[in-house]
Amino acid sequence: MHTIRLYHHPISGHAHRVRLFLSLLGLPFEAIEVNLLKGEQKRPEYLAMNPFGQVPVIQDGALTLADSNAILTYLALRYDTSGQWLPRDPVGAALVQRWLSQAAGSLVNGPGNARVNVLFQRPQDPRCADIAANLFKRVDDHLATQAYLVGEQPTIADIAMYAYTAHAPEGGVSLQAYAHLRAWLQRIEALPGFVGMVRSPALV
Repeated sequence: MHTIRLYHHPISGHAHRVRLFLSLLGLPFEAIEVNLLKGEQKRPEYLAMNPFGQVPVIQDGALTLADSNAILTYLALRYDTSGQWLPRDPVGAALVQRWLSQAAGSLVNGPGNARVNVLFQRPQDPRCADIAANLFKRVDDHLATQAYLVGEQPTIADIAMYAYTAHAPEGGVSLQAYAHLRAWLQRIEALPGFVGMVRSPALV
């Protein structure tokens, strides 16, 4: 099998989603770090791969693909023949998509942005904490009756939601009130092939 190239940055939760899923699938890949602090994501050669100037990007043979959730969807459909990670039935696929939307919305806008503000020593926006609390309460309630976000097996919904949830305390967002959510994080971390995202001190 050929090697997939993953353009990433170690503290990007979006990039970690893809790195984690590649590892869980057991796919060989080459991780190429894009130095966001030096603006490498804005260089012409990188913008040719992703005009939005963001990580991650993968190259899989002739395919170049950006956007973490799009990449998760592609990898699941291309390499997971079991259909576990992205159900092929309409209802299952729709339930996964619902969580991918949360991962791209409330998860980033709440705990994700709170973490960025701490890491880059920016003023904290109180709306981030409110968004995070609302999201995590709903996730905690949801996980009270099932092991994973879509049923009893992990899917790419869990992968997309993992990093910015697990690292929410880096942004001053506590997870102590959410026992079911914390148990879910432990289940993700126990999956064969799990790789974590580095803990992030302030960058400046």
